[in-house]
Amino acid sequence: MPAQRLTVVVTRRLPEVVETRMKELFDVELRDPDEKMTRDELVAAMRRADVLVPCVTDQIDAAMLAQAGDKLKLIANYGAGVDHIDVASARQRGILVSNTPGVVTEDTADMVMALILAVTRRIPEGLAEMQAGEWKGWAPMAHLGGRLGGRRLGILGMGRIGQAVARRARAFGLQIHYHNRRRLRPEVEQELEATWWESLDQMVSRMDIISVNCPHTPSTFHLMNARRLKLMKPSAVIVNTSRGEVIDENALTRGLRAGEIAGAGLDVFEHGHEINPRLRELPNVVLLPHMGSATLEGRIEMGEKVIINIKTFADGHRPPDQVLPSML
Repeated sequence: MPAQRLTVVVTRRLPEVVETRMKELFDVELRDPDEKMTRDELVAAMRRADVLVPCVTDQIDAAMLAQAGDKLKLIANYGAGVDHIDVASARQRGILVSNTPGVVTEDTADMVMALILAVTRRIPEGLAEMQAGEWKGWAPMAHLGGRLGGRRLGILGMGRIGQAVARRARAFGLQIHYHNRRRLRPEVEQELEATWWESLDQMVSRMDIISVNCPHTPSTFHLMNARRLKLMKPSAVIVNTSRGEVIDENALTRGLRAGEIAGAGLDVFEHGHEINPRLRELPNVVLLPHMGSATLEGRIEMGEKVIINIKTFADGHRPPDQVLPSML
């Protein structure tokens, strides 16, 4: 007798090829229209699902998990970061949590370099001038940015993405420096030609570019706080493709407006899509709508990992990408 198919609820629309495969394997409830679920809708979804497939915008806390009932057995997150899920509470209630690590590494590292180039070479300013029809022709002192070659890049968080950024940055002639919870193995440092700084304060004060590539955890909340932002050189820029909560956004805005920081490239924000309006007004800031992992190839690979995690769980085994509280 065939095993009963799992009921899977997906909170947002996914690439068609992923949704089609899910429908072949499971009893799937897709999100239509493609809008973010409310808190009440998420709780209701958890009550009727064996497996919930949320994404980064779905905040799942202990109070919601307490209302989930006994049906939900797996939260198969569509994405690598799980700071929006109370993994410890889920574990206590016998609910497994999985994610999709490694899929977005190369795409996000590409976006880091795009933001570094956009800020240092003033690309958005030039684009706006062209689109407005205001360009008067070439001039020796017009649109002057800065050369990347020879500058110091400080990478905050040297995991998969940080190392991928380092490899790209070397090709641009940047000097690679990093601060990480654990120092890399000597052979990895040698391969990346990377210099480790035990002191984040000392690294921040000496870099020309800071790239934030660490996850959001209680210990990294406002890691780049007002005091550390003031340590940056007035000629330095900062880019963030990781989690907005790592930077004190109000302090960053003040520093940019005061000329204490030369520029910023941000793909993530402290309060989700609610961005400080004063930040939008600044010409030395490049703001993107969380596009770091937004490639079709990456989104499909994320979906494939979700499916593997669910299928492995359905077959009675531990999902290969299970997340444990001790891993956070």
